[in-house]
Amino acid sequence: MVFGLRASVAGVAVTLISANQVMALTWREEPSLRPLFEKAGVDGTFVLLDERDRAWRGTNRQRAEQRFSPASTFKIPNSLIALSLGVVANVDQLIPYTGDPNPFMREWLEPMGMRGAIRVSNVPLYQELARRIGLARMQAAIQRLHYGNEQIGSNVTTFWLRGPLAISAIEQTQFLAGLAKRTLPFPAAAQQQVAEITRIDGGPGWSLHAKTGWQNAPGAGVGWWVGWVKRGDQVYPFALNIAMRGSADAPKREQLGRESLRALKIIPKPNR
Repeated sequence: MVFGLRASVAGVAVTLISANQVMALTWREEPSLRPLFEKAGVDGTFVLLDERDRAWRGTNRQRAEQRFSPASTFKIPNSLIALSLGVVANVDQLIPYTGDPNPFMREWLEPMGMRGAIRVSNVPLYQELARRIGLARMQAAIQRLHYGNEQIGSNVTTFWLRGPLAISAIEQTQFLAGLAKRTLPFPAAAQQQVAEITRIDGGPGWSLHAKTGWQNAPGAGVGWWVGWVKRGDQVYPFALNIAMRGSADAPKREQLGRESLRALKIIPKPNR
């Protein structure tokens, strides 16, 4: 389990505090990454937690340490909390649509389980899960996870979209490291189910788990792509965020994330 982060933009070393060790990690600026963001024409950061090298490897450290609304990347902990508390029996239990009759995406109107909902980023379904969890239990779970600033305010259906919850890219990698290794303080079976529904790609010896987020969609805001790569017995949690001007920048989240993972030789190049 990852308990906390101590970091300073001016300093060299940051500290990862785990259940059984205190590991000093350094920031390693990767020169191959910045040109990717410049070519895409966006301001952003990418960070990879490489525990073997005891380093965070990435670009734009100052932004990597800055907290933003998690937006739909919060569907990952929301899924874990809902499963752990038994508000849903499993990721395939159908949940009726309870949102606006004219939603942002028409796919949201159909009853679906979390497996389908996380793929289409069904905001109303996850708001329904949050209502079932309730404010007190949600607050306790967020504190138990030490997720970002741990602040959810008084509205259980909007705190990850409009604030006050906020998290940095570095903190995202800490949370995801625990989930990838099934060491968070929640049932291992629930963590396994969340890992299954976030798997989006893979091949011989590796798998990619990821989720997008877009604060203030469909307008200008912060775009996320976070997750981890499992390669053999190693896990590589990562987080990307960019300053998005609108819908034209939406595809750049995953595109830049995959390009960054390839540049760091974490995932293979696609077959032509």
